[in-house]
Amino acid sequence: MTNWRDYIHSDPAILLGKPTLKGTRISVELILELLENGWSESAILEAYPNLTQTSIRAVFAYLRECVGEELYFPLEMAS
Repeated sequence: MTNWRDYIHSDPAILLGKPTLKGTRISVELILELLENGWSESAILEAYPNLTQTSIRAVFAYLRECVGEELYFPLEMAS
């Protein structure tokens, strides 16, 4: 299991404190946006060679924990 804390942090001086991958200005949000827009993991790694497969997995570990701790916006029930 990937310990996301080894790869993700938040610093108020970097991107206004958004969670970023350590040693970069690459936010968790950007990685998710790239994936949402159809980028493959290999395309992300090619575009951002300072990332690793494990650092991308850390994004998912971070999100899993956020959802597990209910750090999300509740969805409205469809009528």
